[in-house]
Amino acid sequence: MTGKNDVVLEITPQVLLKAYACGIFPMAESADDPGLYWIEPDRRGIIPLDRFHIPQRLARTVRSDRFEIRVDHDFAGVMEGCAAPVPGRRKTWINTRIRRLYGDLHAIGHGHSIEAWRDGRLVGGLYGVRLGKAFFGESMFSRERDASKVALVHLVARLVAGGFTLLDTQFVTDHLARFGALEIGRRDYQRMLDVALDGFGDFTRAPRTLTGNEALSILGSV
Repeated sequence: MTGKNDVVLEITPQVLLKAYACGIFPMAESADDPGLYWIEPDRRGIIPLDRFHIPQRLARTVRSDRFEIRVDHDFAGVMEGCAAPVPGRRKTWINTRIRRLYGDLHAIGHGHSIEAWRDGRLVGGLYGVRLGKAFFGESMFSRERDASKVALVHLVARLVAGGFTLLDTQFVTDHLARFGALEIGRRDYQRMLDVALDGFGDFTRAPRTLTGNEALSILGSV
């Protein structure tokens, strides 16, 4: 069961980071709902960084450098892409307050985006929050096949290179399960989070421009 509490105080970036450190995060019911809620899942989704699985076909796509991968180039554009309706999902939990809050986190260096570009267009990507040696994945989107998947591979390579120990996916979907995502209990999650917060993950240790071969090499897939 997911814990949900209405947020009644004004959330600042600093309050949001403290919430992540406690294992909770905010969501909205829809883009039109101005309210936010604290979420604390009983079962938490993570991707073990040492067991990240890359399907062979996707590895070939990563290696081909079909997409130009950029880091923190258009954070707002990624959030917009994640909030846009797609077939099978007409509603989004990303409202105006979420966009503002995570934009503020990006401005102070705790919000990051990995972006897939092609022919000068943003065609996919993901964004999340960095704190200590933990990265909290928030959302991803694709306008072309495999764009968000390639961005995820580059994210994991960057986390491994930077000494991160925890990749939090909040929940496990069929899509994420293909990469090795699994659910753990709240107590186990908090132990992993406490370890991750006792240190510093360097999101910029890997080069800003990382080729597909370089990303796969970091992950031991070449």
